[in-house]
Amino acid sequence: MGRIIRATAGDGFIKMAVVTAGDAIEEARRIHSLSPTASAALGRTLCAASIMGDMMKEENASLTIRINGGGPIGSIVAVSDHNGCVRGYVENPSVDLPLRKDGKLNVGGAVGRNGMVTVSRDIGLREPYIGSSELVSGEIAEDITAYLLESEQVPSACALGVLVDTDLTVKAAGGFIVQLMPGAEASLIDKLEDNIFMMDQVTTILDEDGAEALFEQVLKGFEYHIVGESEMLYKCYCDRDRVAEALTCIDKEELDEIVFSGETISVSCQFCDKTYSFTPDELKSLSSMKD
Repeated sequence: MGRIIRATAGDGFIKMAVVTAGDAIEEARRIHSLSPTASAALGRTLCAASIMGDMMKEENASLTIRINGGGPIGSIVAVSDHNGCVRGYVENPSVDLPLRKDGKLNVGGAVGRNGMVTVSRDIGLREPYIGSSELVSGEIAEDITAYLLESEQVPSACALGVLVDTDLTVKAAGGFIVQLMPGAEASLIDKLEDNIFMMDQVTTILDEDGAEALFEQVLKGFEYHIVGESEMLYKCYCDRDRVAEALTCIDKEELDEIVFSGETISVSCQFCDKTYSFTPDELKSLSSMKD
């Protein structure tokens, strides 16, 4: 079970949230049969979505991150509810690349940088709030940092990581977002930057010392206070009724053609790979709803 932990420091001018998501990202890897590079790309995006989704306090709100940098992995989609529980997928889950010269997974090469990161927040209004910014590196964390500053005008630092074990399972995953509130002094910014520059890799800290060590390293020299903690997991909300509702959105002529074929169709959820089957009679009933 993953966790999201929230803290404040610097007399409330600094807010930081940490997510530990090893189990959730391993579940995503298992469902989608992800390669190591795809595990890292989707895992980092899911961790960012979880933290940002947890920041939304409106009941039943949701947040979606879409990334497409023109790389071989294609589109990445990560969705979080307002509790930070996530689901997602990548367009090409089997894509894998040789390790970089420094021995790290080449997420940036798989994602590409010729594209956009788009964040959509649905809080139950007629239209969702949508913001976007150009990709910086395709490494996800740098792109989220740039998005938060450019599109939402919130000075932030984001670090994300997924540690893939020798058997290709996810050994550790998580990250943090730290943000400065309006009125923060420049000295706070300088100190945070120094701390982040000197800190160990996120996955090393999580694997060896746990989430609390992230607070200790990022907020070194500050008195910080834990203000909240909640569970997070990989959670899909699909069910038969939702899939049936989606089928009613198909053009009536196309739906009637499927009915006329007399074949049972199967529809798989992109997020959890669960399959729902519909008989010709059931499809006919759905088609009649469009009359």
